Amino acid sequence: MTDRSKLIWVYLFSTLFIAFNSILIVNNYLWGALLPVIIFVLLLYFVSLDKILLLITFLTPLAVNIQRPEMGIAISLPTEPLMIGVLVFFFVKLLYEGKYDLVILRNTLTIAVLFNLTWIFFTSLTSEIPIVSFKYLISRLWFVIPFYFFAILLFKKYSNIKLFIWLYVIPFLGIILFTIYKHSLRGFDEESGHWVMTPFYNDHTVYGAIICLFIPLLIGFAVNRRFSNSTRIVSFSVLLVFILALILSYSRAAWISLAVAMVVFIIVILKIRFRWVILSIGLFIGIFYTFQQQILDRLEKNKQDSSANFIEHVQSIYNISSDASNLERINRWQSAIRMFHERPFWGWGPGTYQFLYAPFQMSKEKTIISTNAGDLGNAHSEYIGPLAETGILGMLSMLAIFGLSVYYGLRIYKRTDNREIKIISLAIVVGLVSYYVHGFLNNFLDTDKASVPVWGFIAILIALNIYHDNKGVEKNVIS
Repeated sequence: MTDRSKLIWVYLFSTLFIAFNSILIVNNYLWGALLPVIIFVLLLYFVSLDKILLLITFLTPLAVNIQRPEMGIAISLPTEPLMIGVLVFFFVKLLYEGKYDLVILRNTLTIAVLFNLTWIFFTSLTSEIPIVSFKYLISRLWFVIPFYFFAILLFKKYSNIKLFIWLYVIPFLGIILFTIYKHSLRGFDEESGHWVMTPFYNDHTVYGAIICLFIPLLIGFAVNRRFSNSTRIVSFSVLLVFILALILSYSRAAWISLAVAMVVFIIVILKIRFRWVILSIGLFIGIFYTFQQQILDRLEKNKQDSSANFIEHVQSIYNISSDASNLERINRWQSAIRMFHERPFWGWGPGTYQFLYAPFQMSKEKTIISTNAGDLGNAHSEYIGPLAETGILGMLSMLAIFGLSVYYGLRIYKRTDNREIKIISLAIVVGLVSYYVHGFLNNFLDTDKASVPVWGFIAILIALNIYHDNKGVEKNVIS
């Protein structure tokens, strides 16, 4: 095709687009202006799927959840449709090329992930509400396949690891500043601190959990002497904003999780032997069981509810006598355990807890915020929820994934001689530990806000173990 012919085609398509879009605008249809963007994104799926993954990462903090309960639809826009596209194109690419890195598939953590997905499939077949369970399985696939299996290949290129982190942090920083501004208009009161991050984050719990995920990494970037002074100053400044946002989130679960993660950090830095850690945990459990009656009596005397006062808000963490939020969690957990006792092996089906737990509630455990409608969330635990929905093997497979991710993170931290990889691997481990601790009190892996960074962080740790030597040299570069 000659240059003249190309020019004619460009003018022709431009004229047709302008005419088509003008007709749409006249008829009050404004979506036509997005056509060039849609066409560009579609082209990226064919020529550069890794760019789509990075685009999703950037858009995740900005995504808005759209719910239509009457139609049974809940989707995060624009990220989840883009993830579905990555899922489809990734499988098409596998079928076309007929190969995938067997080193990844032989990895113990990958085997645990595959077992978990397989078990979700089988428990969907035996589910009390199969359509809900298979929808849950499909949504889990569009989180795990792109941000674990494909992301590991993306992180063959070492620079993509830091790019991935900053692509989430930068828009999230914008959301945090937006949230703080909205909060300031209401005097930073505790009640509005629960919802001012909407519509980007559903409430303060997931917002606080994600802040905790990234604080260790921002600390790592701020202290890494291999970075320029300007990069370290920016990292430190962003860190201060994240810490302020965490305080203003009034998320007690986030505060607890970060505190426990910092204890893990100290244990690793001081090189305290694992057996002493286990001995200390065992001693703590022994003391609790020995004095459990006295401890419970003491807890039941705490009447401090949530408060804008920092000290009082901390005290409300262990209020199990009058704090509605704490009591409702206990109610949900007790209901899930009763469901588990009735179906300990297969469970009731992935994603079905919120529709089935109502009959398992006891009147004496209900609170002023209890409901039978199944419209106010799930079991509030990454562990007890799967126990009720997918049985004992479902919970154990999640524990295996979490435990192995920490193991691989600490392994690369101990064996590498590269300071930057040491910092990144330890920071990711500490961030993940904060989420795993938070998982005892809430569960967010069924949302894009948490799944993108959590599965992405796990993928980074596996990529560091497989593809990067002690000096952080890239062994392979994604094509």
